[in-house]
Amino acid sequence: MIERFLMNTHYIVLIGVILLLIIGFFGALTKRNLIKILIALGIADTGVNLFFITIGYISGKTAPIFSKNGLTASQMVDPVPQALVLTAIVIGVAVLALGLSIIIRVYEHYGTLNVSRIKRMRG
Repeated sequence: MIERFLMNTHYIVLIGVILLLIIGFFGALTKRNLIKILIALGIADTGVNLFFITIGYISGKTAPIFSKNGLTASQMVDPVPQALVLTAIVIGVAVLALGLSIIIRVYEHYGTLNVSRIKRMRG
């Protein structure tokens, strides 16, 4: 029974998705360093992207590229999840860059990246 479970790659990928989400959210909630929090959110973002790719995959179907060999739409996977993930990756990189620039400004202003110290300095 375990061998059949491990043979199905959907379950293995979903376990990876769940682990990435748990690691990402745990890191974002428990860490005090702003850069570590941003990295943890990036890990969770990767888990979400992997989840969308996993649900868009259909076994036995090909990539949505039309060619001369006459593949029909029913023989191809849906390209929408792939396009959404590609867009999400680009947006994730832009948000990461913006977050890092904000973190640099916070460090220049407060002299620390510790969230607890920043709260004490503001209050």
